[in-house]
Amino acid sequence: MTQVETHEAHLRQSDAFAWNMERDPLLRSTIVAVATFDQVPDWDQLVDRMERATRLSPNFRRRLVPSPLKLAPPRFLFDPDFELGWHLRRVTAPAPHTLATVLDFARTAGMAAFDPARPLWECTLVDGLVDGRAALVLKVHHSLTDGIGGIQIAQHIVDLQAEPTDPGPMPRLPHPPRHDGPAGPAALAGVFEALTWDLTNVVGVGLRRLAGLPGDAVRAALHPRDALAGMIDDVRSIAEFVRPVTNTLSPVMTQRRLSWHYAVLECSTTDLKRAGHGAGGSLNDAFIGGVTGGLRRYHEEFDQRVDRLRLTMPISLRTSGDAEGGNRVTIVRFDVPVGVEDPVVRMKEIGQICSRQRHEPAVAYSEAIAGILNLAPTAVVGGMLKHVDFLASNVPGLTDTVWLAGAQLEGFYAFGPTLGASANVTLMSYGDTCCVGVNVDTGAVADPDLFLDCLAAGFTEVLGVGGHHDQVRVLRDDEIDLTERSEVSHGREHP
Repeated sequence: MTQVETHEAHLRQSDAFAWNMERDPLLRSTIVAVATFDQVPDWDQLVDRMERATRLSPNFRRRLVPSPLKLAPPRFLFDPDFELGWHLRRVTAPAPHTLATVLDFARTAGMAAFDPARPLWECTLVDGLVDGRAALVLKVHHSLTDGIGGIQIAQHIVDLQAEPTDPGPMPRLPHPPRHDGPAGPAALAGVFEALTWDLTNVVGVGLRRLAGLPGDAVRAALHPRDALAGMIDDVRSIAEFVRPVTNTLSPVMTQRRLSWHYAVLECSTTDLKRAGHGAGGSLNDAFIGGVTGGLRRYHEEFDQRVDRLRLTMPISLRTSGDAEGGNRVTIVRFDVPVGVEDPVVRMKEIGQICSRQRHEPAVAYSEAIAGILNLAPTAVVGGMLKHVDFLASNVPGLTDTVWLAGAQLEGFYAFGPTLGASANVTLMSYGDTCCVGVNVDTGAVADPDLFLDCLAAGFTEVLGVGGHHDQVRVLRDDEIDLTERSEVSHGREHP
């Protein structure tokens, strides 16, 4: 087995941007995933698999430290005190021994800051659940991996059958990279390393630009109007990318506080895909359509009507040549229709907007833009993030039924950070189930149960576009029983 991630000494500028924003606790980039199992995984085998995972993805054994004088983004350094037992823990669930217990534990973990002296992840096995079931709560900083990277790493530690397979020899321990700078005090060596990073990046950008100049010059000479139009479009796109945001579009979800609430709902992946195709689009269009339909209903419950809300959505920059693991996303913010009641019309408009955003010229410049924003005052940029209404992310998950240390995975829910917004809704597919994790800021969402009911109704509305469908399942509080996931009806009437 080979390492799934090449060592990147420094954070990408976009990750450094998120790291800098964490001076405000509301803007932490912590991801929490909850995996539920039909039985308790074998502890010794679990320890073995997690040891392998940290060796395959070495940054899980490295800590993040700032560069001297902020001459470069923070960098990963070998942790000589790394101890798997500090990151991998085991607890027994208290009453009521259901998923509600696990979600409460998970949200508490998600709100707590990482110890900066250690690698930025924790994993807790929760046993003692009803009918002998168990759960894993994985807490990881976004700088270590994005959703797709996390799934890539997971594929190396799970089995496709109940009997654990022999994973082969334990991968070698990652060694600290040799420092290429001059000998001397660590501080001076760090400064030299940071300056080397700056020089390398400037030269790299310059060489890539020079390599493209001949072709650019020819195209500009042959098609001057097209070249000028392209330049103007680039400037427009970048200006929109960094446009200051000083108002919250929602008249209801306006407050923010450091208190999260986790809840989950499920629907059929096949049904959601069919609904998206029924509107001439994709599963993602149906997903965002369901969320916006729910948001419309939530506002109507407070006698408020909104036409559009501001969404932040991750866009994957991952290519086939990228190493597995790591973080390869940028985020874009844009307005989406909420007041459109016809789900087909709403999904079509959402599909067109999302397609335009993925192909905006500014996406290609996102790293350079983030580098400039890193020079701006944190309070100014962070204040803009708090005027985003909601986040939504769709992560393709595991397609086959899998086992970990002899236990079958039954559900896999991801809870993304709010990053100053009112809520984050993350879809993680597992087989034919869309596992939707909902993380709400309880300052913005005064009634999380009502919010979840409205989301479920929005998804039900969208699923109807595809014809017959399974019911949306809401799993929350005392309704959450891992042995019998009852289908919850939603009694509220919405206009």
